[in-house]
Amino acid sequence: MKGTGAQILWESLVREGVDTVFGFPGGAVLPIYDALLEYPIHHVLVRHEQGATHMADGYARASGRVGVALATSGPGATNMVTGIATAMMDSSPIVCITGQVSSPFIGYDAFQETDVTGITLPITKHNYLVTDVKDLGRVIREAFYIARTGRPGPVLIDIAKDAQQASMEWEPDVSPIQLPGYRPPQEPLSADLELALNLIHAARRPVILAGHGVLVSGGVNQLREFAEKTRTPVAVTLLGIGALPASHPLYLGMMGMHGEAWVNYAIQEADLLLAFGMRFDDRVTGNLQDFAPEARKIQIDIDPSEINKNVSVDLALIGDLAETLDQILPHVEACDHGEWNEHIDEMKSESSQRDIQNMPDYGRLYAPHVVHDLWKYTHGESLVVTDVGQNQMWTAQYYKHEKPYHLITSGGLGTMGFALPAAIGAKFARPEAQVWAVAGDGGFQMTQAELSTAAQEGIKVNVAILNNGYLGMVRQWQEFFYDRRYSSTPLHSPDFLKIAEAHGLTGLRVTRRDEVESAIRQAEETEGTVVVEFRVEAEESVYPMVPTGAALDAMIRRPLPSHLTIE
Repeated sequence: MKGTGAQILWESLVREGVDTVFGFPGGAVLPIYDALLEYPIHHVLVRHEQGATHMADGYARASGRVGVALATSGPGATNMVTGIATAMMDSSPIVCITGQVSSPFIGYDAFQETDVTGITLPITKHNYLVTDVKDLGRVIREAFYIARTGRPGPVLIDIAKDAQQASMEWEPDVSPIQLPGYRPPQEPLSADLELALNLIHAARRPVILAGHGVLVSGGVNQLREFAEKTRTPVAVTLLGIGALPASHPLYLGMMGMHGEAWVNYAIQEADLLLAFGMRFDDRVTGNLQDFAPEARKIQIDIDPSEINKNVSVDLALIGDLAETLDQILPHVEACDHGEWNEHIDEMKSESSQRDIQNMPDYGRLYAPHVVHDLWKYTHGESLVVTDVGQNQMWTAQYYKHEKPYHLITSGGLGTMGFALPAAIGAKFARPEAQVWAVAGDGGFQMTQAELSTAAQEGIKVNVAILNNGYLGMVRQWQEFFYDRRYSSTPLHSPDFLKIAEAHGLTGLRVTRRDEVESAIRQAEETEGTVVVEFRVEAEESVYPMVPTGAALDAMIRRPLPSHLTIE
């Protein structure tokens, strides 16, 4: 067939199975947008290019497919940087396509010229600058292959305008992709597997640390089988939530800076840590010198660069997590760690006395109660997308997920403004799902313009804003460590109901707990996107909290109610 570079681009995307693209047009991508009209791909017009990348990210995480975002050159491309970095930190497979000025003008500071490949080099798995139409078909195939294989991640393709306009005779390449220097990890050595089995069978106080890699690899069933066969309790990272059902008797909960107290205590007392697809992030470990001092450590990860990067391990198994567990499981001996699990249950019982969920509301509206009720009245079935900050931690603690791939959040980069656009992308990926975006009043305002995208597309996303009148997590740090000197954290917000109504959407406001259920039900039953503002207590904090530089078990904990004491 003969076609322009723009036509070759869309033809290649169709062949990659792409049905939805999130983007914003501009001069350097006009040929691409003109050719789009000829192809069966739905384009979602965003209100800001950062929103396009978050939508592609949410789409990828909800579907397991590669998400695609499109923007023009210069400011269009640089507006994508935060979303690309978010996807990189959280191993999300997206392909970002940007326009570039015509190749004769590259390097001459032409209008809206930016070296976006140079800018994004540290935050992509790989990126390309295409100046010759002959390279375009090959580059697109390679980009999708790189994005979805090995440890997934973002790839950027920057296409000069003259390459979009040039024509050529073209035939799609269906041969296997060969990339010198790109080698996804092979299977672990049998000797390493034998050593792993010896450590597993010798352990008396083991804990599995289940990370995002469990979900990315599709290793949920293998994790459960391993845990049940060895009776090993499972702690999860923020992005690992959903790897094991929250109701499972071996499920401990989230670990780390705002993890459950009993989880952190268990990690510190363990004699073996099995790190499954997790990278020992600093928010998980606390002070490295004091982290799990009695534990041997086995790390299974597909990315060799994560081995011994933060925590030195006794044994590393480099490879796909699900495939590695498939090799180990037939040789694992069934065992019972009854005393260890009973000890953890005792620690959990003590912690439950401090849980605000077990305390009355005294007529006030507390954010943890709101999230708990959201879980209760949605029956834990919703696909939940969070923003970053206190709202994120409360959602991780109080919305209990029984199924995998039902929580989407920005973990590594911690990107405020992520929730709304990522939720829109997730809804496009899974239109049958009930999607709730949970955000704070600060993060929501960063990308609230994407309500217009939801309105124009007629898409159904429910948005819960936990409005405490502060940049909440920063305020909490100021309370704990800066003598309540609230510098630049009190936050004035617009009337969120009027914001919703200005976009032709429905807005609701909740000020008492007895109003929560009816608001949730009304949001679910109302056609189109609904914004629900919950006016919650201003100075409620997330507990526990591990201070920076402290050991994992040196937590600031919620004070016990005055009528309770610990024996």
